Amino acid sequence: MKYFYRRNLPHYQPPGGRFFVTFRLVNSLPKSVVTRLKKEYNSLMKDAENKNRTKKRKLLKVYFQKFDQFLDRSNAGNLWLRRDSVAQIVADRIHDFDSEKYTLICFCIMPNHVHLLVELFTQDEKDKNEVAKFLPLAETMKLIKGSTAYECNTVLSRKGQFWQHESYDHLVRDNDELERVIRYILLNPVKAGLVNKWQDWKWTYCREKYVVL
Repeated sequence: MKYFYRRNLPHYQPPGGRFFVTFRLVNSLPKSVVTRLKKEYNSLMKDAENKNRTKKRKLLKVYFQKFDQFLDRSNAGNLWLRRDSVAQIVADRIHDFDSEKYTLICFCIMPNHVHLLVELFTQDEKDKNEVAKFLPLAETMKLIKGSTAYECNTVLSRKGQFWQHESYDHLVRDNDELERVIRYILLNPVKAGLVNKWQDWKWTYCREKYVVL
């Protein structure tokens, strides 16, 4: 069975798939930047209409990297995740769902966004003595974002939207791509100029067998 999630964009989310997910804080980018990126995306999709899947994926990869670079450089929007008390809530919840909703591979919590790499369960995959029930990625993300939003807002003494509604998710198609994605996540704080070595970033995690650096 294949699962699709649609908000503004369709997302292919099959059981057993490995997914690279990026989600960000609300208003983490200036409206002018978001408007510009949306125009670029729409133009990109129009140009990609007659291209094959491989070329489309390459175009989307370039777009995502540009989007992520804006997030890394942005100091104008919300940066609540650079507070340890807030980042800890998100990290704990991601770990809480490991072996319950997915197999956690890697994550990195940046000041205004989060990179997450997980493997979904199959329909009847067993975890020790319990049946690990398959849950579509979209539902898992709702649980992560919904519960952490409430707790983080409490710590920040605020109310209202915490996360941007739309998340980016990408199905990792083979082991070579998996390694590239892990490198991308681990090195994000280094490329953003926050640390010299990825191990020095407090809010980076990678399951030991997947560490590639």
